Amino acid sequence: MNRINQLLYNNTKGILSVYFTAGYPALNDTDTIVRELEKKGVDMVEIGIPFSDPMADGPVIQNAATEALKNGMTLKLLFEQIRDIRHHVKIPLILMGYLNPIMQYGMENFCRKCVECGVDGIIIPDLPFEEYQNKYHLLAERYSLKIIMLITPETSEDRIRLIDKHTDGFIYMVSSAATTGAQNDFDSEKRSYFKRVEDMKLDNPLLVGFGISNRATFRAACEHTSGAIIGSKFVTLLGEEADIETAVDKLVTQLRD
Repeated sequence: MNRINQLLYNNTKGILSVYFTAGYPALNDTDTIVRELEKKGVDMVEIGIPFSDPMADGPVIQNAATEALKNGMTLKLLFEQIRDIRHHVKIPLILMGYLNPIMQYGMENFCRKCVECGVDGIIIPDLPFEEYQNKYHLLAERYSLKIIMLITPETSEDRIRLIDKHTDGFIYMVSSAATTGAQNDFDSEKRSYFKRVEDMKLDNPLLVGFGISNRATFRAACEHTSGAIIGSKFVTLLGEEADIETAVDKLVTQLRD
C-alpha cells in the first residue's frame, strides 16, 4: 500500500503535513529537514521544487524559491539529495512543483526518479485536471504515484466529485482562492466551506492547506478534515531561526498541544 494511503487509513484526524522549499535556507538542507520533521512527529512532508514563477505561492515561498535557485538547487540535484532518504525516513514524501520544470525533465523520467527515491505522491498546482486525466493518469498509476489535485472554495460540487472519483490519496483543500500565506484564524465563510465539503462524504480524505499557521487554524482545519498542510509558517521559521532543529521545535509547539 502506498504510504499516503496507509497514513490516512490509519489516522483519520489530526494529520500534520509540512511543506518546505528544497535548497532553502541552504542548498544541502533537504535531508536534514526531512529527518528532523519526522523525528519531531510530523506525519508527512511535502518537498517543494523551486521555480522562478510560483504563481500559487505568496511572498514567503516565492522568496524561498528565489533563494534556493540562487543557491543552485535543481530538480536533478534534488533527486540526488533524496536518493537514499528511505534508508532512514519512513513517513510519506510528496514532491510539489510546477509543470514547467517537470516537463523539461520529462514526465516519465520524473515519475521513474520519484519511485527510485521513495517519493509517494506529486502535487502540481498548475496541472489542469483534464490534462491529468488525458495524459498522466495511467502513467501515475503505472508507477504507483499519487497525483494530488487541489480544490478551492470556488470549485463546483460536480467537479469536486469528479476529482474524487478519478484520484486516490487525498484531496488538497485550498482554504481560499488567494496565494499561500499564514493567517491567524479562519473566518466563518472558510469554516462553512470546510463543513460543506466534509458533508459531501467523499471517498478521498481531505487535507487543508494555505493559511495554517498556529494552533487555532490547525484545529479549525482538522475539525472538518483529516488534517492540515503547513508551508509559509515553517519556511518563515527556517529563515528566522539559527538552526533547523529549533525551527521544527517551534513549529510543532505552536501547532500541537
